[in-house]
Amino acid sequence: MASSQATTQIKPARTAPPVPERLSLRARLTLVVLVSLAVVTVWISNEWLTARYTETTRSRAELRLALYSGNLMSELQRNSVVPLLLSRDPALIGALSSSDYAMSSQRLISFREEIGAASLMLLDNDGRIVAATNRERLGANNSDAPYYVEALRSSDTVFTVTRTEVGAYGFTYARKITSGGSNLGVIVVEVDLAKFEQSWAGISDAVLVTDSEGMIILSTEPRWRGLAEAEAFSAVEPRTAIARAVQSTASWASLPSEAFFNGDDVIRQDARIPFQGWRITSFTTYASVRERVNGVLALEIMGFAILLAFTFYVISRRATSRSMLFQLESAELRQLNAALSREVAERQKAEANLQVAEQTLAQSSKLAALGEMSAAVSHELNQPLAAMKTYLAGAKLLLQRKRPEEALSSFQRIDDLIERMGAITRQLKSYARKGGDAFAPLDVRESVSTSLSMMEPQLKRRQVRITRNVPRAPVIVIGDRVRLEQVLINLMRNAIDATKTVDAPQVDILLTADDESARISVRDNGPGVEDLDKLFEPFYTTKQPGDGVGLGLAISSGIVADLGGRLTARNATTGGAVFEVELPIFKADKENDEAGVEAAE
Repeated sequence: MASSQATTQIKPARTAPPVPERLSLRARLTLVVLVSLAVVTVWISNEWLTARYTETTRSRAELRLALYSGNLMSELQRNSVVPLLLSRDPALIGALSSSDYAMSSQRLISFREEIGAASLMLLDNDGRIVAATNRERLGANNSDAPYYVEALRSSDTVFTVTRTEVGAYGFTYARKITSGGSNLGVIVVEVDLAKFEQSWAGISDAVLVTDSEGMIILSTEPRWRGLAEAEAFSAVEPRTAIARAVQSTASWASLPSEAFFNGDDVIRQDARIPFQGWRITSFTTYASVRERVNGVLALEIMGFAILLAFTFYVISRRATSRSMLFQLESAELRQLNAALSREVAERQKAEANLQVAEQTLAQSSKLAALGEMSAAVSHELNQPLAAMKTYLAGAKLLLQRKRPEEALSSFQRIDDLIERMGAITRQLKSYARKGGDAFAPLDVRESVSTSLSMMEPQLKRRQVRITRNVPRAPVIVIGDRVRLEQVLINLMRNAIDATKTVDAPQVDILLTADDESARISVRDNGPGVEDLDKLFEPFYTTKQPGDGVGLGLAISSGIVADLGGRLTARNATTGGAVFEVELPIFKADKENDEAGVEAAE
């Protein structure tokens, strides 16, 4: 109903009185501002976009030039080792020695298919082609060919560039074949570099390669070959060469926009090819720059045209709406009230959704904590279970040997391990929350001794040498004895695992103390730690699958933090890893003095 009323009120506005002169002046000023803004924006955009797209085009040309140079070097290097390998081929050496070339051509054909060379030729000592991948060349005499003459003069592989009858250039690697100190012939490998000319021609660039003397040996423009750059450019300009290269490889419908140009200048890029003084040069047109800039400018002009049209519409609507201002106030108030009601309803709905989200987040946190504690329980109980298995095996052996008293000692140790497993389970239940109620003064030396006793089965089985250095005087800290031993066992176990690949494994445990803190250092002679930054992250481990889940150090770090200390790791200068637990010293006198002051108050 509100919508129909609003429509009824708007219709009379079409018969509103003419726009006052004051509005016409404001409209003219607005149009002047918009036109000025459009001119300035188009001018600045033209300058900025031209510079940006020119640099982008230049960067792309440099990248393509580096790719071209790399492809040439890859092709040349791949074929350069072929003559050396074929000169040592027993079949070819035997064929030259016996003058039996029945299977030589077929062998060269198989080699060409494997290495991808243009062609292979085998010449005897008289320069006659006795085997070739192109059988039409068989019997030809190439004794005056440059590659044959230079190969006989050199003891290494030689590279030659020769001009062919059709005006192109041929590139060959040649090496003489010797046996018993005498020359038997020459193996020739032709490198196909003309294929690069075809691929270059399809990217709207004019590309040429010159040798150390400045002669063009490869080019997308055939008429440039064999000429110097100055002579080549006087014959065919780079701009025309680009057009010829594009038209010779694709039709206009399949070309990118960069291929169409209108006589602009070109960008020249030069680079050195690390091969016999060669250089490569490419020419790229500026046409794509102008087209892209013009495209953006056209969009800007279109946008300003739409803005001007919209401005005309707003001005006209404003002029016709002034006579209806008082009539629409009540309708606007109703619309505001409806909008306010909708906003209130939406806020109430959002608050209800927020409460549901909070409950879901709390449940997810509980499930995540349950999963982490489950993984932690599995990790922490592996060590006592392994020790129990060892003690059970020993007790069985002792009972078989009629030594029940010693077997009872193993059962007592198993009972102690079961109690410890229960203590670990109770401690891990409180892993997700901060603790401290069960803290009490304890001697760190006893925790070190108990931890070593827990690790005794693994130490004996691995034959790890343990060096323990503790002070004679007690080292008292405030903490939970079971949790501190849990940290020390984790560090010792990691140290033992780190020495699996060491011939003489050794773990050093050092306990030092001063007036402020106690430090427990666990050092191994293993390979050390590669990534110290991620070492204390949950589920990060360097062990093999099945040896650990990456929770030991994360749990240990959290325990030490709850005890008011810190756990750090570093690589020793002489090799191996060093883990250090630092805890504050318990000062009994200070605690008693503070307690007395509180009692007096």
